[in-house]
Amino acid sequence: MLVQRDNPKEADAVDEAMAWHGGDARATIEALLKDRERLQDQLFMAQACMSRGFTRGWMPGQQIEK
Repeated sequence: MLVQRDNPKEADAVDEAMAWHGGDARATIEALLKDRERLQDQLFMAQACMSRGFTRGWMPGQQIEK
């Protein structure tokens, strides 16, 4: 079952992710959660390696944009 979305690009990305996993929603969600965990690890490493002077006071965090 495809859900209509307000943004066609968003719908395309969801459809592509589902198609990549053969329509298996559980496999798609598992892959996305693993990707999220990997990106959080990379963000942690970047935060540990970057100085405040390099970023003019900004430090990477785990803010989520909605």
